[in-house]
Amino acid sequence: MKPFDYYAPTSLNEALGLLAEQGRRARALAGGTDLLLKMRAGRLAPGCLINIKRLPELRGLSYDETQGLRLGALTTVAEIMASPDVCSRYPALAHAAATMASVQIRNLATVGGNLCNAAPSADLAPPLIALGAQVHIAGPRGERSVALEEFFLGPGQPARADDELLVALTLPPPERGLTAVYLKHTPREAMDIAIVGVATAVTLNDGVCISARIVLGAVAPTPLVAREAGEALIGRPLEEKHIAEAARLAVQAARPIDDVRASAWYRREMVRVLVQRALGEVAVNGGFTAHPDPLSQGERG
Repeated sequence: MKPFDYYAPTSLNEALGLLAEQGRRARALAGGTDLLLKMRAGRLAPGCLINIKRLPELRGLSYDETQGLRLGALTTVAEIMASPDVCSRYPALAHAAATMASVQIRNLATVGGNLCNAAPSADLAPPLIALGAQVHIAGPRGERSVALEEFFLGPGQPARADDELLVALTLPPPERGLTAVYLKHTPREAMDIAIVGVATAVTLNDGVCISARIVLGAVAPTPLVAREAGEALIGRPLEEKHIAEAARLAVQAARPIDDVRASAWYRREMVRVLVQRALGEVAVNGGFTAHPDPLSQGERG
């Protein structure tokens, strides 16, 4: 690992000043689960690290009945999993967090770091997008908010300038009748990267769908909102034929690649399977299943 300068600011303004001063040679350090590995492997050699773990503005997990959920950028994956507010009101997000990596990584990895890493296979992004998350960013030009679905420009490319920091995420309060589900397919049942991830957020009124969002992970350069698939459910009951049509449209929206983990064909097939399974869970159970069967994470064969 090459030598680097190290700073540990104690306020957001101080951190932003350092980022502006140091320019492209600087990297913000939070959990470090990705950054430090790249540095040790020689794949990244920043001239300085700015430790942002002491910034109070980036901390906190809170829920308000009118404002919804606020996740400070330094909120860890483990804290998301353990939050009663998240588990009771946004269980799909809690489940996505529980499927990530190992216990040790979940204790270190932050929601801000996970999103700024902008990996196509990230687990938190699909349910957050499906639930209508916004990211709040601060920089020398002031503060701005962006819908999370617009935050990802490409693999490893968040819509955040070098002199900006992601401060927090917010989610609106869940509306009456909303059910959100997150399912992923992996070769192994734990500690593996998603080959395909699917998040659905469906609102039912007297058994009829009044809103639906279907978000796909790991099948495009960025998390993908399958808009036509969701719109196909509006005004209809979640019957088998309508679920199958939504799954077909989701497959059409997917843009997977062939790589060492799966072929594009296989990923498309898993999009169909997981969309049908997620919507079927909404139709049958009317809510999130706390302990889905193992096939919802890694189907063999």
